[in-house]
Amino acid sequence: MRVRGGQNIYGFSVGILMLDTQFPRIPGDMGNAETWPFPVLYKVVKGASPERVVRERANGLLDAFLEGARELVDLGADGITTNCGFLSLFQDEIARHVEVPVATSSLMQAPMIARVLPAGRQVGILTVSARALTPEHLGAAGVPADTPVAGTDDGREFTRAILGNEPTLDVAAAERDVIEAGEALVRRHPQVGAVLLECTNMAPYASALREHLGLPVFDIVSFITWFHAGLKPRTFGHPARAPREWRD
Repeated sequence: MRVRGGQNIYGFSVGILMLDTQFPRIPGDMGNAETWPFPVLYKVVKGASPERVVRERANGLLDAFLEGARELVDLGADGITTNCGFLSLFQDEIARHVEVPVATSSLMQAPMIARVLPAGRQVGILTVSARALTPEHLGAAGVPADTPVAGTDDGREFTRAILGNEPTLDVAAAERDVIEAGEALVRRHPQVGAVLLECTNMAPYASALREHLGLPVFDIVSFITWFHAGLKPRTFGHPARAPREWRD
């Protein structure tokens, strides 16, 4: 069989633009490669600290993210994502720059989730900082401005460790923060029928939150797994698959 080359690295479809961090990335976090059932390629955007991206609206970082996205595409990525939901602000610019599918933010799932909920039910968002998540962030992801939002801002560990970029994390305390924020969300907004996690670092706690609230929980892992399925559809083998030339 004759095969075709043309690039240096093979076997991945999704390129992930990473913030410049030191906090632990446990399984379930998109920065932990074991999270994914498929290979991914990472690019750290230098200077993109959590504080700068979340609380300072990624001010002055657009060119660095554009350059990182282009580098991933040049290496062979078929689609680009990021590891912070607040980067919805850069969705249009990155998509125009690289001309491949781009999914900057978990928030982009909100309209689709809303469509599958029963009548009278609404999507609710959990975020690392409700104070920093603005209508502009929501609008850039196609999320209505009146969508219920709750944050872990006042918790003991999660926001402190993630936005503070701390080298250690109390995982049990972080999980409690996420669960308590979820409880507050549905207490204040009983019409919430599903929870969407803005923060990519919340994904490790999605299962615990689902068990506690009894509601569907969507996160960046659910989103990028769906995204990847379009970039590289599953093959079912013979007889649905005819013989073809190999090309990654």
